[in-house]
Amino acid sequence: MDTLPAMMFSSEQEEKYYLDCMGYFLIFMAVCTFFTLLFENVPYGRYASGKYGFPINVKFAWFVQELPAFMVPLYLVLWTPSAKTSQLPNALLIAMYFCHYVQRSLVYPFLIRGGKPTPVVSFVLAIVFCIVNGYMQIRYLSHYAEYPEGWVTHPCFIIGCALWLVGWLVNLHSDHILRNLRKPGETGYKIPRGGLFEYVSGANFLGEITEWAGFALAGHSVHSTSFSIFTLVVLASRAVAHHRWYLNKFEDYPESRKALIPFVF
Repeated sequence: MDTLPAMMFSSEQEEKYYLDCMGYFLIFMAVCTFFTLLFENVPYGRYASGKYGFPINVKFAWFVQELPAFMVPLYLVLWTPSAKTSQLPNALLIAMYFCHYVQRSLVYPFLIRGGKPTPVVSFVLAIVFCIVNGYMQIRYLSHYAEYPEGWVTHPCFIIGCALWLVGWLVNLHSDHILRNLRKPGETGYKIPRGGLFEYVSGANFLGEITEWAGFALAGHSVHSTSFSIFTLVVLASRAVAHHRWYLNKFEDYPESRKALIPFVF
């Protein structure tokens, strides 16, 4: 085993066991989070509250809290080498993960315009999640994931990759629309228009949910599936909350627009 993992686990079998446990535990946490979010919105952005601790500058918070999701996997790939990273399915899945988090941790925070400060509790929880999930996803893919020969031509992998790409692009485009709602010097909220925002209030959330659902389908493991489920729970709840907020805030909000799924929900 590599130096750092060897300090944490006595064998590769033990580490693999704990990685699997982490995946199942994340599913359990998704269930708990689902019920919690029936009564409380995730406290950041427009739902930030002083009861969750002192505020942190939103750009600084996004950069620091997302950075471990990039740095921990980078360490695992560069300084704990494994033959699994040279296998095509593993390499492509790792590349999907990094494409998202390079943008999310190194680009997105510095494009934010305005934005409410992030409560420290949300900030700390996000850091913990990014460390744990980043380790679980990339350690499994770089050291333990084994796929059958020809997996990259399997329908699950092809459809999963296509979903990931569509979701990633929708997420990027939707974030671009949100950033450009206000002209320089303007404050306050506006109705998002353009792209999938013409159909749903949470176009950016739909993009990210689709992205990680595709990742889970292509990855075919409890680790990627648990990440997808947790993302669905958190972002679907946020999309519904945003939809209700928009309806209450704007009298002229489009009545045909749904919360998350076009024409359905």
